Amino acid sequence: MIEAILFAITIVLPNLALIGLGFFMQRRGEVSQAFIDQASSFVFNYCLPCLLFFSVVDSNVNYAKQIILIIAGIVVTFILFISSEIYAKRFISQPADQGVFVQGIFRSNMAIIGLATVANAYGEQGLSIAAVYMGVVTILFNILAVITLSRVSKSADDTWPSRSIMIIKKLFTNPLVLALLAAFAYKALPLPPIPSVINTTGGLLAAVALPLALICAGASIDLKSMLSPSGLSMQASIGRIVIAPLVAIAVGLGFGLTGMHMGVLFLMVASPTAAASYVMAKAMGGNDILAANILAFTTVVGLFGMAIGAALLRGLGMM
Repeated sequence: MIEAILFAITIVLPNLALIGLGFFMQRRGEVSQAFIDQASSFVFNYCLPCLLFFSVVDSNVNYAKQIILIIAGIVVTFILFISSEIYAKRFISQPADQGVFVQGIFRSNMAIIGLATVANAYGEQGLSIAAVYMGVVTILFNILAVITLSRVSKSADDTWPSRSIMIIKKLFTNPLVLALLAAFAYKALPLPPIPSVINTTGGLLAAVALPLALICAGASIDLKSMLSPSGLSMQASIGRIVIAPLVAIAVGLGFGLTGMHMGVLFLMVASPTAAASYVMAKAMGGNDILAANILAFTTVVGLFGMAIGAALLRGLGMM
């Protein structure tokens, strides 16, 4: 059991340290909101796409064998989405709160916390598997987020066809999705090796992605919002930190996942609420204060939940 606890600390502590560094720098006034916004944009548009592209291109993983893992992730996402929708419609009266609550539960921060934790746990092979998983589930996340947040729209021009067009535009202008599609195409086609200069440059950008993203996440934490959660934000946080990982474990066992595949599923699902959930809630008229509270609380507390879950799964020989 001691080995399992050390494993959990090893995969979570580096992420927590970088988030803590970002928060420390913010408190000292060493980073501004403008820097956070610009650095986050740089990571999202350039560094993470390079990380995903080269993780897939340089790996020898047989992606056909990851189908069961991906299906399990899709099932987990639908279970969390449908159950939180039912709960929101029954117990939450304000439409502006309902979609934010639902998104806070089903949408995890796979691109930053999830990938970083999987990389710490399983290295390059795990990162490649997680990148493919993320590529597929991210598409589903975006579609479900638009569906649940659209209930607050009051625009006459906002119809299901217009929402469908918006979803398609978001997917095919998303740098992460484009990077994965490009990587799959490169692997499938008989193309020459990537020149070493491009490979080295891409590798340098990829190396920046996760550390800088975690520092920006830490610098974005608002203690006032995190320590003064509303009843709804606490309920959503429990759903993300406690219920979502339990659903992932149950579904993983149901699909017969073990070892690395169970670990990837657990870590990707157990990650805190995605940072994009706040941006999307604000853009679509949802309760952005509630979204910020959920994001802040799960970002800090969720990492400890991931460590506890990983230690238990490792101790039971399931991860």
